[in-house]
Amino acid sequence: QTDLVESGGGSVQAGGSLRLSCADSGRIPSNYEMGWFRQAPGKEREFVSSITWTGSRTYYSESVKGRFTVSRDTAKKTLSLQMNNLKPEDTAVYYCVSDFRVATMNHRQIHYWGQGTQVTVSS
Repeated sequence: QTDLVESGGGSVQAGGSLRLSCADSGRIPSNYEMGWFRQAPGKEREFVSSITWTGSRTYYSESVKGRFTVSRDTAKKTLSLQMNNLKPEDTAVYYCVSDFRVATMNHRQIHYWGQGTQVTVSS
């Protein structure tokens, strides 16, 4: 039983754009933050971005700030990540996540995960 389902991954050349989406099954508490982590081959999972349950505040890692934009539709229970000016170092499996306070949590602490979607950026 998957609580979060991602879509929208794929392959793109450097400088291109992709949009990831995540659907919430409805089992996640409505006041939880949602966000994205990613894992590149041979590396630990790292925080990418998150958004508060109201959508009023967003957070980004330094590596994606200014290029990625996170948004959520609380009524539709969906989360999106618009990724622009993609770089080869953005290549990773991207995971949709949710917990009370995603922005300050280590990936091992986060309770809800999607199955992941692959993003590949070629130079």
